Amino acid sequence: MSAADDRARVIAIEGALEARWPETRIAPSLERIAALVDILGSPQLSYPTIHIAGTNGKTTTARMIDSLMGATGMRTGRFTSPHLEDMLERVAINNHPIDPKDFIFAYNDISSYLELMDQKFENPISFFEAITALAFVAFAEFPIDIGIIEVGMGGEWDATNVVQAAVSVITPIGFDHMAYLGNTLSEIAKTKGGIIKPGSMVVLAQQEQEAAVELLRCAAEVGVDVAREGIEFSLESRAIAVGGQLLTIKGLTGRYEDIFLPLHGKHQAANAATALAAVEAFFGGQALDPEAVHEGFAAVTSPGRCEIVHRDPTVILDAAHNPHGALALAETLENEFTFDEIIGVFGVFEDKDVEGILRALEPILNTLVVTSSSSPRAMRAEELEKIAIRIFGKDRVIRVDRLEDAVKRAVVDARRPSSEDSIGVVVTGSVVTVGEARAIVKRMGDPAQ
Repeated sequence: MSAADDRARVIAIEGALEARWPETRIAPSLERIAALVDILGSPQLSYPTIHIAGTNGKTTTARMIDSLMGATGMRTGRFTSPHLEDMLERVAINNHPIDPKDFIFAYNDISSYLELMDQKFENPISFFEAITALAFVAFAEFPIDIGIIEVGMGGEWDATNVVQAAVSVITPIGFDHMAYLGNTLSEIAKTKGGIIKPGSMVVLAQQEQEAAVELLRCAAEVGVDVAREGIEFSLESRAIAVGGQLLTIKGLTGRYEDIFLPLHGKHQAANAATALAAVEAFFGGQALDPEAVHEGFAAVTSPGRCEIVHRDPTVILDAAHNPHGALALAETLENEFTFDEIIGVFGVFEDKDVEGILRALEPILNTLVVTSSSSPRAMRAEELEKIAIRIFGKDRVIRVDRLEDAVKRAVVDARRPSSEDSIGVVVTGSVVTVGEARAIVKRMGDPAQ
C-alpha cells in the first residue's frame, strides 16, 4: 500500500477504536483487559517494563526515561496518553511514533479478539483497553528491550495495570478525576499506588505528606523497596540556560553534573530527577554512564508542555488541565521568561476545576481569551466567560468561541510594531486545546526555530 493508503487505513482504525467506549467512560475493572491480553498470549509480559502513574508529569517523565534508555543502547517502546495531534503518538518505538504499517499490523492482530471479548462481557472493550492491548502487541511484534508504560487514569484498575513492572514510578499526586479516584489525596494515592506489586522497585517523586504516607503503606504491604525524591535521590541544583536549564542530580548511586535539559520549569527538573532514578533502579541501582545521561537528557522533547511553537510573537503551548499544573506553568512563566505582558488563550473541559486553574493563572496573565476546543467534553466559551470574569474582571476577559479564531486574535494582539514591549501568548487548559492549537499555529507559518 502507498503512504496515502496507509494513512487512510489508520484513520479508519482510529474511527473504529473511537466508536468504542471513550476514555472518559470508566468501568473500574481489570477483568476485560486481563481476558483480552490472556487470549493474545500476554504480550505485555514478553519484555520488562517501567510503569508510571501520578497526576502531573507522567508523560514527560515517560519521555525522559525513553530518551535515557535509548542513550544506553536499549530499544524502547513507550505508551502514553492522550495524544496531541495524531493517535500514532501514543505508541512509540525507539522514541518515534509507530510506523503506520506497523500500527495497522498490530490492529489486525487484535481486531477479531476485540469482537470476541465484546460478546463475552456485559460491557464491551473500551477505546483505552483496545489501544493499550494494541501497544502491548506492537511492542512484542517489533521486539523491544524495555516498555515504558504510562497509566491512563488512576492505577489500580487502569488497563495498563496488567503489566508486571520492574520499576513503578509515581509522579506528584494532586486533585484530578475525583469522580473516579476520590476526594482526598489519600484516596487518590491509594488508587494510584495500586500499580505497586511484589518484585518491583518503587520510585516516588516529591509528594504531599498525605499522599506519601499512603504510597509508603502500599509499598510496605507488598514488601518492596522505595526510592524517595529528597531522600534516596534529589535534584541538587538547577540554573536557567538558553533553551532550557542546567541540572545537577544526585541519583540512587551516581551524581551527575552539568546536565542540559531543553525544557523549561522547575517541575521539569524534578521530573528529570525522577526519570534518572527510575533508570538507575531498572539497572539494579547502578550508576549510569555520564555521557549517556547527558546525551539522553539533551535529546528530550515534550510537545505541548511549555513548548515554544512560534516566534514574533512567542507562542507557548502548555497542557495544564488542573490547578497543580497551572501553578507550575505560572511559576515557569514568571521566573524563566521576560515578557512585559502575557495573553492567555484558555479552553478547558467542563469536568475540570476551572476556577482553581484560573485562579492559579490569574496573577501571571494580563488578558485572557476564553474559547472552546472541538471536544464534546469542552466547556462552552459562554459558560467559561462567566467564570473567568469573576476571577479576572470583565476588562481582562475576551470571548472568542472558535479556538482557531481565538489563537489568531491573541497573535494579532501580541504584535505591536510601535511598542518595545515583549508580548507572549500562552495557550492552555487541556491536551485537546493544545493539540488543536499546535495544528493551527503550524498552518499560520513562521514556526519557532
